[in-house]
Amino acid sequence: MNAAERGEIRRLFDLQRKQLPPRERIIAAQGLRQSLEQLPDFLTDVRVGGYWAVHGEIPLNLAIAGLASRGQQFWLPVLQPGPSMRFARWATGDAIVSNRFGIPEPEQQGSLIEAQALDLILVPLLAFDRRGYRLGYGGGYYDRVLAERRPPDEGGPLLVGVGYAFQGLEQIEPAPWDLRLDYVATDQELIECQPVSHHESETP
Repeated sequence: MNAAERGEIRRLFDLQRKQLPPRERIIAAQGLRQSLEQLPDFLTDVRVGGYWAVHGEIPLNLAIAGLASRGQQFWLPVLQPGPSMRFARWATGDAIVSNRFGIPEPEQQGSLIEAQALDLILVPLLAFDRRGYRLGYGGGYYDRVLAERRPPDEGGPLLVGVGYAFQGLEQIEPAPWDLRLDYVATDQELIECQPVSHHESETP
């Protein structure tokens, strides 16, 4: 999959998301909540990173509605100088401001933390496959801040990609720097990502 093919997939799925009627987005948000609540970690991890939905992404408002009552925290990305980001805690009703890309961030950013300090991160995407590879937006922010991620069983954050079911592809050929997701949560299912074995990847 070359750069032109990646660009075309991004363009098509971005357009398809933006064309969804509001009612379908609400239904998708309900389905996403059901999918995420099948993952025990989502119900117990204290520091949950996420995103502010823009450009037709599935809204997280329904999925994160129960975090506070379970004693969990929600954290949003905050862009830093250069191609980097950290995370700030945010709760419903807190003030927001737009960053340089027009994406909302918490206005009161308090103590910013690194992505590695989160327990679970809901990662936005434009396409995914069931092995856990994703196409992001081309900026490489998540790939950079999670390049040295420890495995979840060694204290690193669990990575859960979030997208509509129609954004799934049979296979994405990853670049060397692409991070791999542990799970993908869609409006229809929770997918535990499994890498393709050597035997399965052999050409007949």
